[in-house]
Amino acid sequence: MTTAADQRRGRLFVAGAALAWSTAGLLQRELTAGTATQLAGRALFALLAVLLYVAVSEHRHVVRAFRAIGWAGLAVAAGMGVSSGSFIVALNHTSVANVLFVLAIGPVLAAALGTLVGERVPAKTWLAIGIALGGIALMVGGPNRPSFVGASLSLLCAASFAVVLVITRHRREISMAPATCLSQVLVLVCAAPFADASEIGGKDLALLIGLGVGQIGLGLIFLTIGARLIPAAEVALITLLEIVLGPVWVWLSRGERPGAATLAGGAIVLGAVVFQVASAPQLEPVAPPP
Repeated sequence: MTTAADQRRGRLFVAGAALAWSTAGLLQRELTAGTATQLAGRALFALLAVLLYVAVSEHRHVVRAFRAIGWAGLAVAAGMGVSSGSFIVALNHTSVANVLFVLAIGPVLAAALGTLVGERVPAKTWLAIGIALGGIALMVGGPNRPSFVGASLSLLCAASFAVVLVITRHRREISMAPATCLSQVLVLVCAAPFADASEIGGKDLALLIGLGVGQIGLGLIFLTIGARLIPAAEVALITLLEIVLGPVWVWLSRGERPGAATLAGGAIVLGAVVFQVASAPQLEPVAPPP
């Protein structure tokens, strides 16, 4: 079982993951390349970063690690690919705050989707879902409401990531890292035919490396390490830092100030997630391997 020092280390790693993820909007807003090029470039560098991590952590037994994920791992890869791709496209159609606040509903949706694998959904979870949907409705109905495409893709991103959470929770033997590699292969294959390498200048190249290696790659590595050391509910709470910090970075650097309806709706969604996580049973962390 993990020690108090291990749990403190776990919290720091999960907070680091949330911090890395929160830079997505800041980096994406500086890109000048088209959407398909953004998708392909980010996926390529994320693939390389996570593949290197798999090779190191698995002591070069890379092929064995990929074979071990099975059909459930392939489902995780597909869900994460949809989530990763729709996230970047959504950022191209609405504000960072709108996207991230909608994504906050993910853990609540995951609790509801647990019914598909036999979990009982408490009344508190349905209440949290209702509150969160009310917050999203307020955002969508406000004067600075997201576009239909932006809102739809944000919800698709949240729903597909919720599916990933459900599968990984019930198949804990699956390593998320190889599945994430495959998810980025999927995004790369789908986006590359429409990408244009000539759009990528020196600045865009640096930004795409930052998005692929730092934002998603490093974020995943930190989460993989930290999530094994603290309870799942605590992981969900700490990762909400991404939702809070993401709009702040863009607001401070680019003046993309969220509207009152967006802030109010986002606060309601965050409150619903905190309510859901706080009332959920605390699952014990997985002991690290010897």
